[in-house]
Amino acid sequence: MQLEYSCFYSIMDIKVAKRTERFGGTTCVYWQAGKCNRNPCRFLHGESPLPSTPYHDARRPNTAYRYSRRPHLSENTSKSNSKTVLIRKSADKEDGTSVAKSSQKPSPVICKYWTNGNCVHGERCRNLHSWFYGDGFSTLAKLQGHKKVITGIALPVGSDKLYSGSTDGTVRIWDCHTGQSANLINLGAVVSSLISEGPWIFVGVRNAVKAWNIQTASEFTLDGPKGQVLAMVVGNDTLFAAAENGIISAWRGSSSSEATTPFELVASLTGHTKAVVCLAVGGKMLFSGSKDQSMKVWDLDTLQCKMTLNEHIDVVTSLICWDHYLLSSSSDCTIKIWVATEEGTLKVTYTHREENDVVSLFGMTNAEEKPILFVSCIDNSVRMYELPSFSERGRIFAKREVRSMVLGPGGLFFTGDGTGLLKVWKWLEEPKMASS
Repeated sequence: MQLEYSCFYSIMDIKVAKRTERFGGTTCVYWQAGKCNRNPCRFLHGESPLPSTPYHDARRPNTAYRYSRRPHLSENTSKSNSKTVLIRKSADKEDGTSVAKSSQKPSPVICKYWTNGNCVHGERCRNLHSWFYGDGFSTLAKLQGHKKVITGIALPVGSDKLYSGSTDGTVRIWDCHTGQSANLINLGAVVSSLISEGPWIFVGVRNAVKAWNIQTASEFTLDGPKGQVLAMVVGNDTLFAAAENGIISAWRGSSSSEATTPFELVASLTGHTKAVVCLAVGGKMLFSGSKDQSMKVWDLDTLQCKMTLNEHIDVVTSLICWDHYLLSSSSDCTIKIWVATEEGTLKVTYTHREENDVVSLFGMTNAEEKPILFVSCIDNSVRMYELPSFSERGRIFAKREVRSMVLGPGGLFFTGDGTGLLKVWKWLEEPKMASS
């Protein structure tokens, strides 16, 4: 499919970051954190009569920056140390800043004070002042409109429209030429999943799946699921929808001329004891992951369960099939790589551990045709690993965790986070490097 994305393709200029250091209000922020070492201090050691910018909880240890015993920095002294440096990390134009490579390598953690607009350390801050770091990719656009978690993103084949669903009860249709919201569909119910297959858009809501044909503008409701439809996938000409009650409903095209919908409910796959939250199709198998901590493998032809896998010790949050491998993630902070054995079973060949719960997985190749695994964690970051080495290639940060990721044409990919922000990204032909 040839997609015009002129509004998405505006690669950010790379520049030297020059930030002035400032204090929010008139109250001493060091005093608020219990760290002021000046007596007398030019700032107030008391509550400001004006509304103050919120700072971090002073009761928590500060892991973002280690304060040294030195005089406070003011706006008059912040102009020093603004020398020209070599820029290697990409700038995120949406906030007008860039990341400078200083003599001291910054930690791969986004500065919480910078995200709130009150970091006083500028380019001397040890943490990142950017919504991502890493070479070879860039932010192209941010699409704002949803008010809550984005639970699904779809770019149908042959369409110039991007679809997104959210727990705010809406589906937004974005024009890929302008980057604007072309249409808003208010379903009045939480949208918990959204996928596309051919001309069809499938939207998971409570107790049903909404099916829209974008070519004929027809709409159907598929009944059968009980509770929220948390995940969907298409395989072997069958639509599978995983519900809150642990049952997976399966529909195929209806051959009856008297049918009210073009889909027929052909099976209900039972076996999980709690909600099924993720699905994947690979080869002739359907894979399901559940809050009951198990994974099940189903035969796509017979729709029978072939095996149950119990290697995870918490909710199985995401599944992807990649070549001959199955990858699974869990709230137990692990990612497991599975391969088929000669006996016809699946076994774990490698376990990767994260520091935080893993929310979702996504895989694609970069501009160099290298496989990159995206790992979204509950700490609001997405780690990017090159496989099979699991060497880190970069990170993406968000104000809330990224729960939706999908591939687009021409090196594009999309992410949707818990605030309702949908971002458009693109792999670059060559890593950006500039000096000034």
